[in-house]
Amino acid sequence: MSDVIRQLRHEQHTVRSRPRLLHRYEAFLPVSESTPPLSLGEGFTPLLHARTLGRAIGCPQLFVKFEGTNPTGSFKDRGMVLAVAKAMEGGAKAVICASTGNTAASAAAYGAAAGMEVIVVLPAGQTAAGKLLQAQAAGARVVAVDGNFDDALRIVRELVAAADPRHPLTLVNSVNPLRLEGQKTGAFEVCDDLGGAPDYLAIPVGNAGNISAYWAGFTAYRSAGMVETAPVMLGFQAEGAAPLVTGQRVEHPATVATAIRIGDPASASLARRARDESGGRIDAVSDEQILDAYRDLARHEGLFVEPASAASVAGIRQLAAAGEIDPGATIVCVLTGHGLKDPDTAKRNALPPVSASATVDGVYEALGW
Repeated sequence: MSDVIRQLRHEQHTVRSRPRLLHRYEAFLPVSESTPPLSLGEGFTPLLHARTLGRAIGCPQLFVKFEGTNPTGSFKDRGMVLAVAKAMEGGAKAVICASTGNTAASAAAYGAAAGMEVIVVLPAGQTAAGKLLQAQAAGARVVAVDGNFDDALRIVRELVAAADPRHPLTLVNSVNPLRLEGQKTGAFEVCDDLGGAPDYLAIPVGNAGNISAYWAGFTAYRSAGMVETAPVMLGFQAEGAAPLVTGQRVEHPATVATAIRIGDPASASLARRARDESGGRIDAVSDEQILDAYRDLARHEGLFVEPASAASVAGIRQLAAAGEIDPGATIVCVLTGHGLKDPDTAKRNALPPVSASATVDGVYEALGW
């Protein structure tokens, strides 16, 4: 048997025996033998060296953590698997969430896998098509309210508090601490893949849970001696939905980045703590900057992300242009969701097809050759 075949067989065994996310990091998570082994194959997302974009920005050691390869296409699956598994462990029969879209898709999928009823409350007309269809396909009961995400979250919290004890509801938004516990695993993977913590971790900020979870993950790894340092945390909000930047609640948040279109983040205090303890910052980027980064990620790195994901790269570009970031630093930008989540934005930003006759000459002519 050749050495190549032996290596392939070893790799086959490694893939088959790869542990579930919750099992891999069980020493850092609130799981036990009684926690159901729920999994849709979440986690283990790629950390990629964005060489072309990094050189263009002036940060050659730019890496991106592409969370779009999670089962429902976003980072939400990391926390949802733990929240739903623990709900199962506690005997829950139904889960509920408010959502701009990604939480709905994730809750619907994991709830379906767990055999639970799933209720989703979202702002009418403000959810990207791909995300809404995911929730509907998985059988979630979707209620669209005349308001924004903050209204939807207020409503579901009141519903949970007032629920009939005979039909209790488990809230699986990031106000549920189990969600953030699960999302810590993204930080663990970054450190495992890099062989240490990066100098900077850049991340989009909407409801502010993910920046908080990553910081908790980095500090947990540092405390356990898994890494020596923790990164500076850099959070980026859209200009039209930047309450952590302005210090004021945004009554009517507006941005093309629907996943971070939130005016009153539930985890605001945790995000501020992550910013302050790490010596970091939370800044705003414009929709134009977000869409520029969105297009560049696709056209220069081959990564199709949803607009909110690109806020992290837009923010790094902004800081680099201002000379406010060390060009030799190792930087990781979290790309939070897949581009198929928001096909309408993709269509508006795509290059249109060129028509041609069904001949070789026709195609040559269309290409301008």
